[in-house]
Amino acid sequence: MLRVVVDPEVPAEVANLMRRNGPLLSRFHRGWNPEARDGSRIPGPVLGVFALTLVLAFVTLVAAGVGALPLIVLAGIELIVMAILYLARKPTPADSLERVLYRHAVQFRGRFLVLEDFDPPSRHLLGRVQQAIDRILRSRVNAMGLLDGVRNSVMLPAEEWEIARLLTKLSALRARHHDMARSGRTPEVAAAMAPLERALSASEAAVVARVEALERYADHVAEAERALLSHHQIEALRAQLPEYEQLVAEAGAGRLMAPEIGHLAQDADQLRQALNASIRSAHEAFRYLDG
Repeated sequence: MLRVVVDPEVPAEVANLMRRNGPLLSRFHRGWNPEARDGSRIPGPVLGVFALTLVLAFVTLVAAGVGALPLIVLAGIELIVMAILYLARKPTPADSLERVLYRHAVQFRGRFLVLEDFDPPSRHLLGRVQQAIDRILRSRVNAMGLLDGVRNSVMLPAEEWEIARLLTKLSALRARHHDMARSGRTPEVAAAMAPLERALSASEAAVVARVEALERYADHVAEAERALLSHHQIEALRAQLPEYEQLVAEAGAGRLMAPEIGHLAQDADQLRQALNASIRSAHEAFRYLDG
């Protein structure tokens, strides 16, 4: 499932809260406001009862010919009761989270993107972006510092945000074009829109190229990951060489097996070279991605 995309300039604590609560942000996007919930102010039915009581009291007092002072006292009492009810309300923890997140959403409006901001083609591309980033950041070669982990942690979220931002613009423009196509276009309008459609297609191709560059970097990291795994396995086998050599010598098979065992050391050296080459390739892909 796609996660919320947050501008890297948003404070990390807020950004993490947003990423963990994508469904809530989507509800805000659709117009839901937790600040307007019944628990955040005097409930509507209660207000209605108080208003009705006040009106009935007024009618009764007027009919009885009583002055305005009792009415004023009665209204004051009702206002005091309403204030007590308001102050005594106890929002649940879920309410607290919703309100805090809503305030962040208002404060950082335009600096985070949710599922509803993307059309289906854009969602597909964003999914590819997020999968590639996850493959890179969760790799062992990145955790071991064989890649430029610091730059990865800064550049990759920035690239995700920039691609996502472009995808939302593409989504909006595609929607407008589709709406116009459904309503019909005269030849003159179609001719006028042709350059715009070509610009849209060129922009789509440019975004796809950025996604593919990110995926190539992830592929290089995966190759380095496989080389690292093989390197560790061969090194583990090399550690057992003395036992095998001793066994071969005791069994009198040294002349037959020595060449085969010798290949193991060569395999280890080749894998070390392959690992180094794959790491260099990943760095080259990173530099290409970095522009």
